[in-house]
Amino acid sequence: MKKFITLLLLGSLVLGAKAQIVDAEHATKPTDKTVFYQTPQIEQKNTFIVVSKTELRLYVYGTVGKDTVLMAKFPACLSRNKGQKQRKGDNKTPECKQSKPFHIQAIRNSSAWTHNFHDGRGNIKAYGAWFLSLYTPGHTGIGIHGSTNNESSVPGRHSEGCIRLRDNDIITLKEKYAYIKMPVIIKNETEGPWPWELKAHSKAVPVK
Repeated sequence: MKKFITLLLLGSLVLGAKAQIVDAEHATKPTDKTVFYQTPQIEQKNTFIVVSKTELRLYVYGTVGKDTVLMAKFPACLSRNKGQKQRKGDNKTPECKQSKPFHIQAIRNSSAWTHNFHDGRGNIKAYGAWFLSLYTPGHTGIGIHGSTNNESSVPGRHSEGCIRLRDNDIITLKEKYAYIKMPVIIKNETEGPWPWELKAHSKAVPVK
C-alpha cells in the first residue's frame, strides 16, 4: 500500500510538472496574459518575486505560515542571449540561487528615460513608468521595467539583460507588490518549477 501511494504521489508531481511545461509553451506567445490570484491577507514583507527564464514569466509569491501562495503572473521579456551574465554588454540576464536571491534596491521613475537600441530608431523612450533596480552582485544596471516602444517584445528574448514587462504591468507591479529589499530570484534556463511552486500553482484561483 505504501508503495502504491508513493507511486501515486510521484505520478501527480510528474503530471503537475508536465502541465507547467505545456503551460510554459504558451508563455512565449503574445496572447500570454497577466493573471492575478485570490489570496489571503499577506504582509508585504512576506512577498517575493521569481523570474523564470524557461517560462518567460515573472511570478509574485507570498508566504502565509508554512504555505507559499501564488499572487500574480506577468509575461516577461528576458535577455536575447541565454546563460549566466558574465560581463557588461554580453546581453544576458543574471541568475541566482534560490538560497541567495537578488533584491530590489531602488524604485525609480523612468517615464522620461530613453535608450538607443542601434536599430535605426535613435534614442527612444524604452523603460515604461518605473525601473525597479536590482542588486545583482558583480553586475550593475539590471532591473525590472516597462517596454515602451517595445511592447511586442513581451513575452520573448530581446532585452540586453533586464526584465521587461508590459507598460501596464510594471505600474501594477510597482503599486501593488514592489518594495525596497523585496527578494527577487532569477532562475537559469534549465530550472523548471520547484515542488513548492507546483503546489502553489495547483491551489491558485484566478481573480475573475
